[in-house]
Amino acid sequence: MQSDFLTTEERLARQKSGLLQSVAHAYQNSPFYRRLFDRAELKPGHIRELSDFLLVPFTGKEDLREAYPYGMAAVPLDKILRIHASSGTTGKPIVAGYTRRDLEDWSDAVARICAMAGVRPDDIAQISFGYGLFTGGFGLHYGLEKLGATVVPFSSGNTERQLSLMKDFQTTVLVSTPSFAVYMAEMSRDMGYNPREFGLRLGLLGGEPCSEAMRDDIENQWGLKATINYGLTEVVGPGISGECEERSGMHILEDVYYPEVIEPQSGEVLPDGETGELVLTPLNKEGFPVLRYRTGDITRIIPEPCPCGRTTRRMDYITGRSDDMIIIKGVNIFPSQIEEVLADFREVPSLPPGPAQAKRFYQGPGGPGRTDPRRVFRSFQRA
Repeated sequence: MQSDFLTTEERLARQKSGLLQSVAHAYQNSPFYRRLFDRAELKPGHIRELSDFLLVPFTGKEDLREAYPYGMAAVPLDKILRIHASSGTTGKPIVAGYTRRDLEDWSDAVARICAMAGVRPDDIAQISFGYGLFTGGFGLHYGLEKLGATVVPFSSGNTERQLSLMKDFQTTVLVSTPSFAVYMAEMSRDMGYNPREFGLRLGLLGGEPCSEAMRDDIENQWGLKATINYGLTEVVGPGISGECEERSGMHILEDVYYPEVIEPQSGEVLPDGETGELVLTPLNKEGFPVLRYRTGDITRIIPEPCPCGRTTRRMDYITGRSDDMIIIKGVNIFPSQIEEVLADFREVPSLPPGPAQAKRFYQGPGGPGRTDPRRVFRSFQRA
């Protein structure tokens, strides 16, 4: 799509225009941002250039929780067509509200991510994400429809029927979490099927981290090409970034989302190539705008151009969480890094996860290690 091939000047111009409009909209219409700006003695008029955007205070997860349920709204509630929310397992859920324009923009963004991954209008895409307050199911659904693909909105669960219909409908694209893709492959063999004979050609994986070893396992079992995409409810849902067919990092839709990478402790913005915490600002969000949202996800902006020819910069795969970081003798260490090292030692047994352990284990960017993903998924079913 044309927006994936903007020149640097075109990208910067769109980002500047979008940020200026977003700041003005948030200040004028969101009580939360009016208070935030006033405490910082900041007015929208102070933001004239991209460099001035650094004056805007960060927004954090606790800010969104404290605003529950509608404190982030910047339009009357009768303009909100849909509401999504995070699970709220560690406190109040984070609520996201979408106007008609927000939903159109979101669908366009997801369609771009899917096309980038290789989805075609003649594909039949089966969505195995749960539908509901979770953004994944509906986000991919409307994006795939916008692209022109045929959508099978199965949702999660009822695996045997899901596999039977996948075979009958001649599904070509599977949309699921990595662990569910592994579990479905095992179930298909239990039902007497060969997963490679289903005819799947592409997997759109999201909702949890996926190591390269796990990706290889999914591809070998199904005979498909697996791609990874990134999103989060606080900003919009899926459709922020995703792999192209080169699979060398995830292209950020920079004309829709403004990315920054910061040093987690100081908040200093880091240059491309340096690892830190990802900060995102949607440039056109109308219902529940968010400025400089600290995602907590550790990554870096890849400075080299992508062989695919797209000019949108890429973010590297998530390597940890800033709230998991510990500092040992001045060195930043993440539990996932320790996990990856331990996984190389056969003397260290795999974790026997219960429901709580399994959930935490799969939040780690090291992926499944040597723990059988099927055991993890079954623990979810029992929970």
